[in-house]
Amino acid sequence: MPRLFAAIEIPPEAVLSLSLLRFGLSQARNGWAGGRANNNVRWIDPADYHITLRFYGDVSFETADEIVAALDRLRCRSFALALKGVHVFSPKKPHSLYAGIAAAAKLVVLQEKIEHVSRRIVPPEPRKFTPHVTLARFKQADERSLAAWLSQHGNFTVLPWVVDRFCLMSSKDSTGGGPYVIEESWPLA
Repeated sequence: MPRLFAAIEIPPEAVLSLSLLRFGLSQARNGWAGGRANNNVRWIDPADYHITLRFYGDVSFETADEIVAALDRLRCRSFALALKGVHVFSPKKPHSLYAGIAAAAKLVVLQEKIEHVSRRIVPPEPRKFTPHVTLARFKQADERSLAAWLSQHGNFTVLPWVVDRFCLMSSKDSTGGGPYVIEESWPLA
């Protein structure tokens, strides 16, 4: 049973910029949760950076085939996309650190089209779409140190790139993480 999600790949130049952020965070180890950073922060491998458009979860092979057939029928235009800022989900009890996406109406259009065709096959995604690239996940973070790091790196940006395809990716079902594999991809006109 595959664990699937629709996503946009991150180009190598942006991956490099993101990985430098990761390095910067690793330099702040003594500030994270009393110096126990390795126990509290799980870094995402730069090779696995992506923007999730729709998470499907564990699906049967038949459902996977239906998803592919539905995504085959989508038509969207290519568009420019840029990363902007670093943030956390659940600021009161941070659980994920991520790079944000600069406003991109065409990205939202693509995501809405994917969600629309997906609802006919699997239950709707309950979470509101927040385009982002996850950098790290926390068990527990020292909020003061994290806030200081965020204020230092809050102006993070990456030059725009052209998104000319989206993918259906799979992850290991045992951990829900990478390495991720591209199962199918679709060009954007």
